[in-house]
Amino acid sequence: MSRVKIIAEIGVNHNGDIDLAYKMIDVAAECGADFVKFQTYKTENLVSDNAPKADYQVKNTNTKGTQFGMLKKLELGTKEHYKLLDYCQARGVVFLSSAFDLASLEFLNKLRLPLFKIPSGEITNYPYLRAVAIMGKPVILSTGMATMDEVEASVQVLLDNGLEKSKITVLHCNTEYPTPYEDVNLVAMKTLAEKLQVAVGYSDHTLGSEVAIASVALGALVIEKHFTLDQNLL
Repeated sequence: MSRVKIIAEIGVNHNGDIDLAYKMIDVAAECGADFVKFQTYKTENLVSDNAPKADYQVKNTNTKGTQFGMLKKLELGTKEHYKLLDYCQARGVVFLSSAFDLASLEFLNKLRLPLFKIPSGEITNYPYLRAVAIMGKPVILSTGMATMDEVEASVQVLLDNGLEKSKITVLHCNTEYPTPYEDVNLVAMKTLAEKLQVAVGYSDHTLGSEVAIASVALGALVIEKHFTLDQNLL
């Protein structure tokens, strides 16, 4: 069996500070992660100027304001992507990022990333999935709050647009941060493997490492884990 691949999910936990992003890459590399993953998007393509923050975002940032303002602060520009890509190469880990709009997806394709990580929120975005499939690279697809029917439909879109089944890995995950142990339901990962006949893994939003380890015993070939250097960072 192939060694389990570990994705250290930085996401937007760099807080828009590239020096902090470098430090997080250092830690991920020292821990033996195979990949570090960021988020790539254009704020203008995602939210309106006046959409308010969600309650949990207000709580976590200790400030009110708009979604637009928050996301714009965390958005990585073109130069930052190239700097982070180069830094990852120097540290011996693979740079990945999840695109949240088609323009960002095209940009990541130009960076010649080895695979695409599709975030849970795009699982029913069929134009996005078609574009990913046509690019022909391996895909890791998170399932989040999707139903089994939605997951099956998304995989079928990838297949119908030319992506080989051997290039698809589906991650079971729970869109709750952090996820309580009683809501993990790792058996769902085995169900995904049986129904879809693709490689599976686990996107872990629990505290600690126990559930991720258990997922490997049940067949996970990819583990994605969010991390931060300091839980008091805003």
